[in-house]
This record gives sequence, structure tokens and C-alpha cells, in this order.
Amino acid sequence: MSTFALAIGVGTKNSKGEWLEVFYQQPLLNPAAELVAAAKETLGYEGGNQAIEADGGELSAFADAIEAADAAQAALARACTESQKPVVVTILETDEQSSTTPEVYLKLHLLSHRLVKPHGVDLSGMFGLLPNVAWTNLGAIDLAELPEAQLQARLNGELLSVNSVDKFPRMTDYVVPSGVRIAHTARVRLGAYIGEGTTIMHEGFVNFNAGTMGVSMIEGRISAGVVVGDGSDLGGGCSTMGTLSGGGNIIISVGEKCLLGANAGIGIPLGDRCTVEAGLYITAGSKIQVLDDNKAVVETVKARDLAGKSDLLFRRDSITGALQCVTNKTAIELNNELHANN
Repeated sequence: MSTFALAIGVGTKNSKGEWLEVFYQQPLLNPAAELVAAAKETLGYEGGNQAIEADGGELSAFADAIEAADAAQAALARACTESQKPVVVTILETDEQSSTTPEVYLKLHLLSHRLVKPHGVDLSGMFGLLPNVAWTNLGAIDLAELPEAQLQARLNGELLSVNSVDKFPRMTDYVVPSGVRIAHTARVRLGAYIGEGTTIMHEGFVNFNAGTMGVSMIEGRISAGVVVGDGSDLGGGCSTMGTLSGGGNIIISVGEKCLLGANAGIGIPLGDRCTVEAGLYITAGSKIQVLDDNKAVVETVKARDLAGKSDLLFRRDSITGALQCVTNKTAIELNNELHANN
């Protein structure tokens, strides 16, 4: 059985020796068996999922052992022998619930490095392993140790700037994926998956375990767990309901070549080539009039009944205020489709 993931990381601990964060420059998915064997021989790896703190001598021996199998990882291990920060080699034999902070950080890196897609890795239990941290211009600082660090910086004639207080750092401090534009880096969390060709404008936001699969213009909010298909755009101020914000266990997604208008929102997954007009927020329980290709009302359904269906235009009647869904199907086709699962 192949090993799920392996990575050499440089991290930060607090004064109690607890991990605050870990940076993995070159995480590996399904690493070569030679690397795992070398970890057993030189680092004391005993199998399973482990985060092994290593000193310079151990890293040097590990580098020698893996040189023939992976020169890039060997070079990284040698570079880390001189680290003034703690170094950890994290090995995940299987993808199961994490038990340490370095394991969680490796999984978040796998997502942002595009090695796994959203929902492609087990993130259960992660919040209990991610400490709330002050993210500063000098790196991660334990909140209890922040006042002393601020004072020391002032005494040194420096300013310690606290950029955020959060469990997640910004993605670009750890990885910048190829072929993307991110106007405001603080609005993309580590663990986001940003597809090549995506532009995220200043008001765009992408949470962890969520993101875009290809070319998209994001000026709205991609909440946790939400996946946006290739060629789909999110207009200014629009929102997608994540599993952390009332969406329950329904995975919200946007298909390919869709458009969410400015200040629109969805609480259901969309199929391909769908449009939600500006200002219209659709929740799963919203009552929607379904119109056929002649714009005649065929039936009134709940929005969840239209989840995942393609080629739909969602709008609000400007006179009656009714929510409507316009399709390109005949009344007969629509009735058959709407009642197919009854």
C-alpha cells in the first residue's frame, strides 16, 4: 500500500513547545517507497501518521538516504539542517483524521498546492488542532506571548504589526499557485484551491477546502467547502453558502460557465451554464416558479428540487416579486424532469 503524503516542514512553536504553524515548501502526494523506508531508517518512523521533529544530523542522514530517489527532497532536507526554527518531517500513511497540528498543515498545503481537490482529504477534527494565532510581520506568535513580543519590538525600535488573529494564515505566505492573480492576499486562506487562470479581485474571498477549478473571475465569496467550475464567474458581493454557515451537509457547488450576479447568492448547488441575476439570493427552501421555453409557469417548486440542474436562469419578477426559473425546455420535458424522482 502506498503512503498518502510526506513533507519536510519548518515551523513555529510557542514557549511551551506547542506547534503554532508549519511551512512545507515541497509536499509530496504518494511519495516514493524509498523515502518512507529512509524515514524508518534515519528518523525513527514507525509507520502510521507521524510528525517527527528532526535535528540537523538526522536530516543530513535522511538527505543522504533519499538522494538517489528524490534529489529535490534531499536538497530541501540539507537546507533545513541549518534551520534556526524547528523542523518536522510529517508522514501520513493514510488519509484519516489528524492528531497533530503539523498533520493539519500538511493537508492544507496539499490543497493549496493543487495536489488534492476540495473534499479530497479528511479535515475532520482540524479546528481543535489549529491554535488561534497572531499572524504578524515577524511570523506566528502565541496570543499569550504577544504583549511581550510587542514590547520587545518597541524596545528594539521596531514595530510588530499584527495582520490578523485567526486559526488560518493567508495562503500566499505559504504557497502562490501558478497562473493566478490575487488582488488582496489576506482574503484567501491556506487550504484554498485556486485553479490556474483564476483572478480574485479585492473583494473576492476563498475559504479553506474550497476554490476554483479553472479560469474564473472571483469578486464574491467562496465559502468553506464550495467548488466553482471552470469558466464560472462570481460578481461583486455575491455569496455561496458554505457548510459552516447553515448549509448543513449539502455540498454547495457551482458548475462550469455559470454567472452569479452582483450581490446574488446560492444555498443550492448549480449545474452548468446557470445564471443567478444580481441581488437574488436563493436558499434551498425558496419557492420558485418554473417557466418553460414559452415563459409559461409550469409548476412552483422548492429551490432544492432544481439543485444541480443545468441551463437555468434564476430571476425575480420585477412586478410580482416572485422568484422564477427560466428554462429552455418544453412544458412536457419540464414536468417529466421535475417529477422524475417523486
